[in-house]
Amino acid sequence: MSPSAPRSPLRQLLENRISQLSAEVESLFVEARDRGRREFAEQLNQVVRRIRQSEDVEALSATLVDAAGAFSTGAALFQVDGPLAKGRRIRGVPEESAEAFKSLEIPLASAAALAGAVETRDPVIAVTTPGEVSADLVKLAGHAAEGRVSIFPLVVRDSVPALVYAWGAVQGPALELVTQVAAGVWGELWKPAPVELVQIAAATPVAASLPAPQATSAWDRLTPEEQQIHLRAQRFARVQVAEMRLYKADAVQAGRGRANLYETLRKPIETARDRFRQTYFSTCPSMVDYLHLELVRTLANDDPELLGKEYPGPMA
Repeated sequence: MSPSAPRSPLRQLLENRISQLSAEVESLFVEARDRGRREFAEQLNQVVRRIRQSEDVEALSATLVDAAGAFSTGAALFQVDGPLAKGRRIRGVPEESAEAFKSLEIPLASAAALAGAVETRDPVIAVTTPGEVSADLVKLAGHAAEGRVSIFPLVVRDSVPALVYAWGAVQGPALELVTQVAAGVWGELWKPAPVELVQIAAATPVAASLPAPQATSAWDRLTPEEQQIHLRAQRFARVQVAEMRLYKADAVQAGRGRANLYETLRKPIETARDRFRQTYFSTCPSMVDYLHLELVRTLANDDPELLGKEYPGPMA
């Protein structure tokens, strides 16, 4: 076998130059990546600092919407008042729409995604359809038919007083962190109404005044380990149904309209049921069919009839 021909000076020069350029490009990439991370971290730090410096709930609301707008294409803040989500502030829409938003009131019963965020106290990703976010909000925000929206609940003392609503290029992890920080500050700023003093009645015999023994709830009777399993099962159910709503939005709407959600979504529902049965139901004697409850509550809007006659019902 003949020895390989020696490389020419020109080829050697080109190879050296290419190697040098590759090293320079890699160095520039690393520098740009690190600079981007530093800038993002600084932006996040500034947002958190501003939120913590809020003097009252009104100032916090304004700061929170501005912050959400920095991590998405458009953002809004809803106040949750009983069965209604009331528009407070919005960014990313024309001024006329922003003014109209302040008087917007959406019944949670007519917006499954908003209701889901309030009830589960977890972030929700949904399709921007009238059934998920309401027809009024779709029109006001100019949502596309197949758009996506992220909803982050502010959880304060086991309640949800507000929702952050973001669409477009949403940076989910950053917005979730911002919302959690804002919830902590909201809890410090928000003060419940003072309890009205009442006249204390005259003393009654001890035997008559003793309260009846309180029955221990089923949840309290569970061991801490069982409670953790139940919580994981609940989260699994919420995630499975949320994915159906997100990735099978057309099928969900069609199934609701024909009252045969199970038949329309048989494959994903059965896949979720099998996983739930194997992971939770068959391994924990006290387990509840949380997947069934979530299918009824979120997928069927609390109307079991929408699942259809073919639906096998809760696991037994």
